[in-house]
Amino acid sequence: MVRSFAFVAGAGVLSLLFLGGCASPAPEAPAASGAPASGGVAAMAAPEGEYPTKGKAIAVSGPPPEESGWEAQTVVTGIPNGWGMAWLPDGRLLVTQKGGGISVVEGGKLSVNAITGAPTPAAIGQGGLMDIVVHPDFAQNGYVFFTYSVGNEGANRTALARGTLRGTTVSDLKVLAETNINKSGGQHFGSRVAFLPDKTLLFSIGDGGNPPSAYNGKNIRDYAQDLSTTNGKVLRMDADGKAPTDNPFVGKSGADPLIYTYGHRNIQGLAVDAKGRVFANEHGARGGDELNILIPGGNYGWPLATYSNEYSGPAISDKQALPDMVDPIVAWTPCPAPSGLVEYTGSEFPAWRGSLMSGGLAGQDIRRVAVDEKGRVTGQTKLSMGVRIRDVRMGPDGHLYALTDEGRGRIFKIVVKK
Repeated sequence: MVRSFAFVAGAGVLSLLFLGGCASPAPEAPAASGAPASGGVAAMAAPEGEYPTKGKAIAVSGPPPEESGWEAQTVVTGIPNGWGMAWLPDGRLLVTQKGGGISVVEGGKLSVNAITGAPTPAAIGQGGLMDIVVHPDFAQNGYVFFTYSVGNEGANRTALARGTLRGTTVSDLKVLAETNINKSGGQHFGSRVAFLPDKTLLFSIGDGGNPPSAYNGKNIRDYAQDLSTTNGKVLRMDADGKAPTDNPFVGKSGADPLIYTYGHRNIQGLAVDAKGRVFANEHGARGGDELNILIPGGNYGWPLATYSNEYSGPAISDKQALPDMVDPIVAWTPCPAPSGLVEYTGSEFPAWRGSLMSGGLAGQDIRRVAVDEKGRVTGQTKLSMGVRIRDVRMGPDGHLYALTDEGRGRIFKIVVKK
């Protein structure tokens, strides 16, 4: 099988960054991009099957070119280490605070710790209160879902809980899922959540960390290939945390029935597009960040097949592809450390419609990835933000919004440059 990808190569030595998975340059003030987008576009060959998981791609060198004609407007400043964003039907924007608590943005004003009753996370390294999503039927049931870390430095895991939000209070918290083995250290919790068109929920969980992090004498990351555990997986469940009967591993001996896909390192972006296709961006180690189309039951290779190197230098695997494993549609080196992913559905930038917008921590940018009907990458550009981007979301007003990864975090609205 030929590894299918659009590979963006570049020079530079990357060092381990505990909070982002890749090295990050020093923060700068956000700036609008200037140069027109040209060159650096990787074209995908015709796929074998519905999606390009076995086709051959053309590799190009250098980062994507700059997108032009846009600027970032500051909406609010002062969010304590914001992580995830979700809009309510009444127009309020909920923003999780990594250390615990939920901020609210309403009418252009920020209220920190405005929502009570959310889960209290264990503030361990990359862990904390992470993603948030509102149920499609929120107006009827009031359901809000949270991902967060639980445990302590020596034994911790990722959890997903559902609560009922009325006004400014979350009540009736119910834990729907937790990683079923504990890990040590503060790395690779994931996590993102997203609803499918059938109103089932996807929940991404990281592999647990880099060596020497281990469990039962085995590198913790190796459990990404173990169907009896939920590390390094995407889970699918209903709003009560139960496995749908059409999940790919229901009835398979020894497999967790919640598993939807496996072989992942650390997914921090999930997006379901208007066609119902599921995309995920994923942190590699030193290089090899990925953008994938998620196919039920798919094995995405980690750590057996990867473009990543160890932070100490050697290749993690001598294989970049293996039979019966799903290939990325994009592999990025140097790594942007992707976090937050959404389809652009607005009208302000017609050329962007249908593109995937992927936030970057180390890259300090938003990558725009154009994908055709067959899931083939037809082009890439970037919006250089000059600051770590933790999440990106489409607002109810049709604008793209970006949340920064800072102690006094900001939310930007992306608009046409004046």
